[in-house]
Amino acid sequence: MFETILLPTDGSEHAEAAADTGLELAAVHDAAVHVVCVADTGPLGDLRLPGDAASAEDAMRERAQEHVDAILERAEGTGLDVAGTVLQGPPEHEILEYAADNDVDLIVMGTRGRGGVHRMAMGSVTDHVIRFGEIPVFVANDGKESD
Repeated sequence: MFETILLPTDGSEHAEAAADTGLELAAVHDAAVHVVCVADTGPLGDLRLPGDAASAEDAMRERAQEHVDAILERAEGTGLDVAGTVLQGPPEHEILEYAADNDVDLIVMGTRGRGGVHRMAMGSVTDHVIRFGEIPVFVANDGKESD
């Protein structure tokens, strides 16, 4: 039923729980898995950060790659066809564009479970992907209550 599953991550516990669910679904369906993390660099420009990163953008891309690598490591030994990449831009748009460009059949995402005023004020990448995407979205949570 599903040939290609997309696992967006931001390294949060919610995304990690969703990745576990996505890998399980991929195993059941013998689906290829694409893991993405979006470095939302926005208007940071050339802001310098301490350490090895030449800029805030570099630091964000490096951190995003670490999140992707963590899921790729968890997928090792599963026999699944797994690939990962770092994208750059607004996460909600980059996820939908990547899914469309790569013939993704299912997106498995986490959510913090925020609702009401907090969600209206903060927005939600998962909510945007559900509302504006044309690809089914499986929303997984880590079973913990949110704040």
